[in-house]
Amino acid sequence: MTTYPADQEDFTRSAPVRLWEDGFAPDPHRYYAALRAQGPIGWAELAPGVPAYVVTDRRAALDVLHDTETFSHDPRAWEETVPADSPVLGMMRWRPNALFADGAAHVRYRATLIDVFGLVEPHDLRARVHRAVRLLAGRIGPRGEADLVGDFSRPLMALVLNDLFGLPDRQGDRLNEGLGKMMEGGVQAAEGEAQYAQYVLELIAAKVERPGEDLPSRLLDHPAGLTREEVTWQVFLTLGAGYEPTANLLSNTLSRVLGNPAYYSTLTSGARPVMDAVVEVLHHETPLANYGIYYARRPVAFHGVWLRDRVPVVVSYGALGVPRGPHGAPDAGREAPEVRHPNDASHVSWGAGPHACPVKQHTLLLVTEAIERLTQWLPDLEPVLPRERLTWRPGPFHRSLTALPVRFSPRSPDQPGVKS
Repeated sequence: MTTYPADQEDFTRSAPVRLWEDGFAPDPHRYYAALRAQGPIGWAELAPGVPAYVVTDRRAALDVLHDTETFSHDPRAWEETVPADSPVLGMMRWRPNALFADGAAHVRYRATLIDVFGLVEPHDLRARVHRAVRLLAGRIGPRGEADLVGDFSRPLMALVLNDLFGLPDRQGDRLNEGLGKMMEGGVQAAEGEAQYAQYVLELIAAKVERPGEDLPSRLLDHPAGLTREEVTWQVFLTLGAGYEPTANLLSNTLSRVLGNPAYYSTLTSGARPVMDAVVEVLHHETPLANYGIYYARRPVAFHGVWLRDRVPVVVSYGALGVPRGPHGAPDAGREAPEVRHPNDASHVSWGAGPHACPVKQHTLLLVTEAIERLTQWLPDLEPVLPRERLTWRPGPFHRSLTALPVRFSPRSPDQPGVKS
């Protein structure tokens, strides 16, 4: 029987906070408050019977993110403890890529990603975003109403990423469907994982046969000599990490901005940059809320808690960024985003340490350009529902709107004053 120091808390016999419940998506702050009440580290479940330690304190989070001697990203020992049909396996199982590697393997994989994404020049990415916005705005403009999740944010990411990864526009629906099911971690998670994996396998097969000026072809040709399997799983990681969180960052920012008309008017007039709103969302409604997943290499005392090995240690970016009211409660009354510098380090939504996001600047450029172009094209966007009536997709890992219905004055692409 494992023993632990008398001054360290062992949660394993306590009732966990269940992040898989239906109530989590509409009101995550209530669950984060319950976790914070346990101290810097709380005890939770990511799925029925899948426990996890959840880090809700900034100092403890940074210690996890930087301490490679104590914590690993490799989940294979943990995988032996969970059922093969667990709905969170699609997001957490080991694959030979940068996310699930440590040490030299991680350095090798990460270097290839930095190199190939470094070849995507800002002006090139900007042009791809402008093309996608023009196409989507042209579709929705004449209607005078749209869902900025289903009609804009998600299809925009599919268009941009398919362009970067060398696939035709028509493949976007497959990408959206597979990743959506996998991310939500519900009964369709395994089906979504299989659909998305098939999507990536077909993409790599096409690039092996017909290389091009795209990211998978550059990975296949990289001097690091990645195997075809390694390239497959690098693409599995980067395509998924690029699509879901960025689409959610885009829609969460649009929601936050449109929910405050006074702030929205400063954006459309150019008096205030879109970046302020993006950074505010990263602080308080980050799209990848609970996906900093690590594993203690051995049982260890950490910030007053006895961490067992083979149990996930989840850095909760969502809990770390909850706005505080005068008594420490979430402050739901704030209306306008705070003015912050885009490199403000007081949030850790990009991660920190060796596994920090390597494409932060690409993501920020993509989201800000998309919002700027959309609001220039449709300057009188108005939400159909108040923000408190919007609904959120289920799942323990993300903060993702189901829909964002808006209305606006109908516009045609050839109308005077429309940006092309």
